Amino acid sequence: MGSIELPNGNCGNRRRRALLQAGAAAFALGSAGAFASTVSAQRIIRIGLTPAFVHDQHALMADWRRYLESRLGVAIEFLPRNSYRETMDLLHQGRLDFAWLCDYPFLYLKDLVRLLAVPLHKDRPYYRSYLLVHADNPRPQGMADLKGAAFAYSDPYSNTGYLVPRFQIRQLGEDPTTFFRKTFFTWSHRKAVEAVASGMAEGASMDSFVWDTLTRIRPELTGRTRIIGASPEYGFPPFAAHRSVAASDFNTMQRVLLEMQNDADGRKLLERLNLSGFIVGERRLYDGVVTMMRAFGEY
Repeated sequence: MGSIELPNGNCGNRRRRALLQAGAAAFALGSAGAFASTVSAQRIIRIGLTPAFVHDQHALMADWRRYLESRLGVAIEFLPRNSYRETMDLLHQGRLDFAWLCDYPFLYLKDLVRLLAVPLHKDRPYYRSYLLVHADNPRPQGMADLKGAAFAYSDPYSNTGYLVPRFQIRQLGEDPTTFFRKTFFTWSHRKAVEAVASGMAEGASMDSFVWDTLTRIRPELTGRTRIIGASPEYGFPPFAAHRSVAASDFNTMQRVLLEMQNDADGRKLLERLNLSGFIVGERRLYDGVVTMMRAFGEY
């Protein structure tokens, strides 16, 4: 009768080690899968920022992002862009949940976006268009004096930096397409100031909020220009929500913005943003911009 061969101790140990290693690997894969699922499932709210906001203040943006994340309980991603068109395109593509827009793009987008909140600057939901020339140029006193000049527009979708000056030229009985000797776009209000300050342009029209903010953080820049005209007041550049944003997300974001002025951290951020707070606001704040857009067949 033949003998039965029993496994020796070394073989049993190897088998047990193999089983333990396989179990550990399976656990690691399961844990990694669970972690990946958690990360992939984490909600991200994407907020677009246009040149209506002085968005080269990176530390401020990082602090504001952390503030919103702590109040909303979701990840926040700011998407600053260098032109209004880029932010508008992101909204058209459904890649933004919210955006801080200029009033002109907000109206141009019509029912693609909803009014979420209106910022307050100096406790009021308004801003103006400032007409600038170099500080060393004493002659120009208004738009009429800039006929034949080299002029810097900020953006073709900017109210204060494009729509307003063209409307003012129309009011003078002139043609905006031939009034200036030369025109060009700077793609931001800050760069429009730089164009005038450097002598690249003889005049520019820009957002009074950006002017005031730059005067606080870069007085040496605005000090090389002077304001020769201010437009009527228009509704302040609004925060808007994409029409696909759920009502619960809309209401929560709105509440967080409205309550910023009620807590110490929120008030510190508002001060750094050069804002007083936010209000719900109404679309009629932008009726003056609608009037100008209609004059050019754009609404």
